[in-house]
Amino acid sequence: MKKIAVLTSGGDAPGMNAAIRAVVRTGIYYDLKVVGVRRGYAGLIEQDFIPLKLGSVADIIQRGGTILLTARCDEFFTEEGRQKAVANLQQEGIEGLVVLGGDGSFRGALEIDKLGIPVIGIPCTIDNDIPCTSATIGFDTVVNTVLDAINKIRDTATSHERVFVIEVMGRRSGFIALKAGLAGGAESIMIPEAPLKVDDIIKNIQRGLKRGKKHSIIVIAEGAADACEVTKEIETKTGLETRLSILGYIQRGGTPTAQDRMLASRMGSEAVQLLLRGQRKKMLALDGDKIRNFDLDWAVNQSKTVSLEDLQLADMLSI
Repeated sequence: MKKIAVLTSGGDAPGMNAAIRAVVRTGIYYDLKVVGVRRGYAGLIEQDFIPLKLGSVADIIQRGGTILLTARCDEFFTEEGRQKAVANLQQEGIEGLVVLGGDGSFRGALEIDKLGIPVIGIPCTIDNDIPCTSATIGFDTVVNTVLDAINKIRDTATSHERVFVIEVMGRRSGFIALKAGLAGGAESIMIPEAPLKVDDIIKNIQRGLKRGKKHSIIVIAEGAADACEVTKEIETKTGLETRLSILGYIQRGGTPTAQDRMLASRMGSEAVQLLLRGQRKKMLALDGDKIRNFDLDWAVNQSKTVSLEDLQLADMLSI
């Protein structure tokens, strides 16, 4: 193998740049030429390829987002589009592809592999909802971003004796809400996997009031409930000033944590080495402190759920 490519697809995640850097520098270490594909699968179809040198990835390990950009590509969902993408890779002399992204990105990677280009997947998503790996690149950073917001909002909640509802990302999974809520001492946490009734949240608030507590923090994953309606219902039923804070896209950006940089560096390097060992259709995963790999077509059909024990712990510690 003499030439490989790397692309980022799906939502951006802090640590993607660190992984790109690791792919490029490991590739060059082993005398490979490395090509960057801009704007994900759209770039494959449009031949938006750029050569990546050592200097191309200098000073990016600390940057959030992705220097290769990412975009949705409807054409790639068609057989004709995928054929064109692979033909462009082959024309460029690319013999292996590293894909950074989540579930949808990996399903696209499988289609590329079926058409003859070996692919290795690196799990990059702030949602941490990729099966087989205990952590995805970007998850640790987003949890710390949310935790910082909770800490700051709690100062205001205490000063004004208010209830604050904080909506975080997580349309189908509650990993962000649960981990940040537990670490931030939230009184109640609502996640899609274990919906909590508003009346139960109110009971928790009233329990705190009885022991003299003047404020409460409620963390809601966006897919668990309508945060605006929850906020209104809490204020109506308790008579307490209740405010909503939607963190939104601030959660996606920012400097990756040391943990995400380390994970990205290890996975990026291992992806290149797997290709050099003749491996294909593999997804990298964190297992304890070890980097493992699983068959990609098997991994994407597995499931991953939050720890309900952690949810019970959060409820226990909020009394």
